[in-house]
Amino acid sequence: MSRRFLAAAVTLVVSAAGLAVTPASPAAAIVTFSSTAVNQNGNNCMIVPNNSTTNGTQLTQAACSMNFTFTPVSGTADQYTINTPTTSGRCVDVYGNSTADNATVIQWSCHGGNNQKWRLNPVSISGTDKTFNIQSVSSGKCIVPNGGSSASGTGLVQLPCSTATSRVWRLPNFTNGGGGGNTFTNPLSLHGPDPWLQYYNGYYYLATTTWNSTITMRRATTLRGLASAPDQVIYNLSQHPNACCNMWAPEFHLLSGPSGTRWYLYFTAGRNVSDFLPTQRIHVLESAGLDPMGPYTFKASLLDPQQNNTWELDGSILQLNGQMYLLGTFYNGSQPAFIRPMSNPWTASGTRRILSTPTYSWETVGGAVNEGTEVIQRNGQTFIVFSASHCSTPEYKMGILRYNGGDPLNSGSWVKSPNPVFQRNNAAGVYGPGHNGFFKSPDGTEDWIVYHANNSTSGGCDMNRTTRAQKFTWNADGTPNFGTPVAVGTVLPAPSGEPAQ
Repeated sequence: MSRRFLAAAVTLVVSAAGLAVTPASPAAAIVTFSSTAVNQNGNNCMIVPNNSTTNGTQLTQAACSMNFTFTPVSGTADQYTINTPTTSGRCVDVYGNSTADNATVIQWSCHGGNNQKWRLNPVSISGTDKTFNIQSVSSGKCIVPNGGSSASGTGLVQLPCSTATSRVWRLPNFTNGGGGGNTFTNPLSLHGPDPWLQYYNGYYYLATTTWNSTITMRRATTLRGLASAPDQVIYNLSQHPNACCNMWAPEFHLLSGPSGTRWYLYFTAGRNVSDFLPTQRIHVLESAGLDPMGPYTFKASLLDPQQNNTWELDGSILQLNGQMYLLGTFYNGSQPAFIRPMSNPWTASGTRRILSTPTYSWETVGGAVNEGTEVIQRNGQTFIVFSASHCSTPEYKMGILRYNGGDPLNSGSWVKSPNPVFQRNNAAGVYGPGHNGFFKSPDGTEDWIVYHANNSTSGGCDMNRTTRAQKFTWNADGTPNFGTPVAVGTVLPAPSGEPAQ
């Protein structure tokens, strides 16, 4: 959480009185429309060169002269086929159904394959409207002029989606729906540091830091609904002398253990209000059943069996190679991330080992910090995304570790990327994005990130950090591509599979 060295005198009194959250208007179902597609880096338009009718012709950009027809894909809420204007029966296509960077975007006889299906993901561009990434359903990548060039005649290819103007297209005649039947806008919580969000059994569940003696959770059937859902107290810590106060960074995981399958809620708390940092440790609750909102009972304080000599924060769970591990951060002069083996969801089977130490310059702004370690696994690969630098600065950001095989307790089994993977976006007014979690869309087809951020460079480590969510994609090498954080208020397509609003 990187509240670590704030003065205890910081005022943390927050009142919900008078705070009105107005959800966006419901989006209409997507409909067929025809439009030019204007690239926002130079204002050239997508065309079929020379009005060619030949299969395999690469699309280019040039002076605006052609309308493409966007037709909803039957049975979906956010997918289109795009018919080229030169002849009937030709569609915009990714050559060879390739998932590679720089694969050519062509026209081909329409066949309904995923490489001919496209999503329109809204991107906010100051001074204009109806601007989108045009994203392939097959590859998850977006249409862009080769090399990001603004020159007329440049061929179109696919590359990872971003808010770079060369990857954004204005569709002047776009109508109805912002790319999908449901939409939402961030933030999901106005006072939501250290968010943890999961979709389970028809509901999204969201828990965030309270910085008091309660653990709260809100739920809704849609992301949009979370913004106005009430926070419900699901547990009160006041009866626990070692974990009464300053509740931070809650996470709930559905795990198998000696009690069967249960939700285990991990959180950080201390012995009293005044020494809000020194006594902070990681603790865990166990649910009585399979409802993420409980009821819960206090299960254990997850103290290190050999090194309980400093605070530990931001507990999370890694399951790898049939073994369970607790992840967290502690203080040893700087703030490294640790890993500790577990024999079950509430019992350590060994002492902590250092997982990652802040060494790069982007990890040490305002304080050397690696914290908020979160696991994401896909196609046999395991990654740990962590937050770095001090949250009192706008440079708080995310880095990533990749498991390279071997003993997970050995830091040498993990390779750290030399560059951050998610950081401030000045153009969008997003500062200090960090302490994230991951969740799946209701239909399981999309990956989403939830995180907190500030709206100004003066924002710090307090309850004014807001909860935000956005979809992310995957690179060709299997690493996650988080893109850039979008501006508050940007209308975004809701996760795939949400019920109609």
